[in-house]
Order: sequence, then C-alpha cells, then structure tokens
Amino acid sequence: MAMETAVLGGGCFWCLEAVYQQINGMEAVESGYAGGELPNPTYERVCSGSSGHAEVVKISFDPSVVSYRELLEIFFTMHDPTTLNRQGNDVGTQYRSVIYYASPEQQETAKKVIAEMANVWDAPIVTELSPLPDYYKAEAYHQNYFVNHPMQGYCAFVVEPKVAKIRKTFAEKIKPEAA
Repeated sequence: MAMETAVLGGGCFWCLEAVYQQINGMEAVESGYAGGELPNPTYERVCSGSSGHAEVVKISFDPSVVSYRELLEIFFTMHDPTTLNRQGNDVGTQYRSVIYYASPEQQETAKKVIAEMANVWDAPIVTELSPLPDYYKAEAYHQNYFVNHPMQGYCAFVVEPKVAKIRKTFAEKIKPEAA
C-alpha cells in the first residue's frame, strides 16, 4: 500500500515529532510550518506570531500499519484540543490545534474523530480543520530535536512526559526499539 501524509499542529512541533517518531508505520516525521501567508517562513517569524503559520509535523505513514484515525487518536491524547492558540506555557496562534487534511477521506475521518472527542473533553474542541496549505520544512536544528537534546529543559519537562504518556496509552503501536 502507498504511503499517506498527515500534517498536524498541536503546540510545539518538538512534542509532536517526538511522539510520532515512536509509532510503528512512520516512514518520516518532520517539523515544519503551515497555515500562514508568508512564503518560506523562519522560526523567528513564526514565533513572533506575525506570519500566521502554525508549528506542525508532516508525517509520512503506512496506513496498513497505522491508520489515519489512529494518528488522530494519538493527536487528541497528547495535547489539549480545548485551549485556543495555546498548549501549556506555549501561547500564540503558532501553537494552535490544527488538522490539515490532504484528501476528502482525511477530512471525513477528522470530522468523525473531532465529534467523538467532544464527548471525551469537558470543554469545547477548538481544533481547526482545514485543507492542507503550503507546507515549509523547519530549519535543520529543529529536526529530531528531542532525540538530539533529551536533557534540554523543555524536552525533559514537557516533551518527555508526552512521549511517556503515548508509550503507555498506545503501547501496541510503539516501535519495538522505542519501547
């Protein structure tokens, strides 16, 4: 079966990247930017909130190993989809909860999962659902950030707990070498 692509934003891309790198069926997980007006944004412009982009991950996955629905279930477990333009201390539109769909099938699946998640969370889901816009790969130093900097403060205190939660909650989906 052919690989599929998913583009998701749910706070800092370091967290998303670190989590999805643990999941079986991932061909590639890449940090980047999507959803803004400025072509070729830089991290500084995105972080300033002036470009309109969200920090996202672009995931290439094998749907015969892990489904798009399962990727979204992981997504809604690892971040809070009820906080507008914020995840913890990360505040701004660049940290918004967003699903960029690449096909009508992904759009329909996302709508269903969002509706189901509305019954799980105590507050309304604010996750944006939009067609996949232009995507820009983040700078090289953002790629594999958690793998390369596990003891950095943000990684140790924010990223690691999310990775641990997903390892426990989705143990059957974790790559053997990551378990």
